[in-house]
Amino acid sequence: MAASHHLILLVLCLTAAAASAHNITAILDGRSEYTLYNSYLSETKVCDEINSRSSVTVLVLTNGAMSSLVANLSLADIKNALRLLTLLDYFDEKKLHSIGSSSQLTTSLYQTTGQAAGDMGHVNITDLRGGKVAFASAAPGAKFQSTYTKRVADFPSNLSVLEVSDPITFPGLFGAPSASSANLTDLLEKAGCKQFARLIVSSGVVKTYQAAMDKALTLFAPNDDAFKAKDLPDLSKLTSADLVALLQYHALPQYAPKASLKVANGRIPTLASTGAGKYDLTVASSGDEVSLDTGVDKSRVASTVLDAPPTVILTVDSVLLPHVIFGGAPSPAPAPGPVADVPASAPAPEGSAPAPSPKAAGKKKKKKAKFPSHSPPAPPADSPDMSPADAPAGDAADKVESKKNGAAAAAVSFAASVASVVLAAAFLL
Repeated sequence: MAASHHLILLVLCLTAAAASAHNITAILDGRSEYTLYNSYLSETKVCDEINSRSSVTVLVLTNGAMSSLVANLSLADIKNALRLLTLLDYFDEKKLHSIGSSSQLTTSLYQTTGQAAGDMGHVNITDLRGGKVAFASAAPGAKFQSTYTKRVADFPSNLSVLEVSDPITFPGLFGAPSASSANLTDLLEKAGCKQFARLIVSSGVVKTYQAAMDKALTLFAPNDDAFKAKDLPDLSKLTSADLVALLQYHALPQYAPKASLKVANGRIPTLASTGAGKYDLTVASSGDEVSLDTGVDKSRVASTVLDAPPTVILTVDSVLLPHVIFGGAPSPAPAPGPVADVPASAPAPEGSAPAPSPKAAGKKKKKKAKFPSHSPPAPPADSPDMSPADAPAGDAADKVESKKNGAAAAAVSFAASVASVVLAAAFLL
């Protein structure tokens, strides 16, 4: 009997996992009217935050509306605007119109970042006269400038994709810190990573970090308690070259916020990585937790200090000790295995798009991008800090959608078939 219960529980878990799986960029891929929106979902990694949610509504903008939004905005501001257009509840056309003459307040992805003042990250949904449904910020006096246009795609109770006429904004939404204006050492010190800040300055590696912040950088900063750990080797005995390699090992040459690391299980290259695979990190996740395995120790990704695409600074609760330096006898290069990668970008906007496409949306990535190898022990060169820089609805649209959602439907169907077989076996036990 106990075995039957275990089998039933397993089936339910498998079915739930299959039903909740979705990929927002794949759903929008091929829909030319949303190319610009889709490419920014990829570049800002908001797509990973959306894909990690089990019940979500995505309000998408056409190329024209999106081009008006992104003009003169930093990537950090664009990311927050996309988060505000992502509702953490399921709303299909029927549910929207069932609101009636009243209004409904719902939470957006932006509210979960901690950047929203009060309830500014909530969205007010109202069914206006004439059957129009409008969206506005929860800010007092906010105008309903964004209205529902049409359904794009939906997976009942799981994911709903709806087109809206305009973005949702409010005073104070824009103006997020940019990577170029950030003072790296000040940020680290205020986040409780003073010892790490001192090391990167004294070694000169801070210049390597600063030069990468305008291109792509993920920095893992150990907090001060990490340097007080009893089992931490004496870092003062390292050669200058090994210290540089150690500090470069704490950074990735790509933009990978925590939501992206959750889906990047496997080996991932660092600034110190060589072609032989040395100095790579292994990323693993369980629920909301992300851990980094060096082969010598493991560390938990704790908090986000700065998320300003293309740079993200994360704190970790222990110093990352590369096996090459701290593993005793020289170790061979890791055997070939799965290499973690941030999900591929959406296709770049076509020439007809009214706004220039983001830099990262030039091509679809089918394989992991090869980043420049940094071969320790060469110390960082002295270099100055770098500064930055309506489609027809109806049957035709439904046919396109059917093709896009075919893979997901097949997965759910397969899970249901497995569930039926296992349940039958369970009841025979």
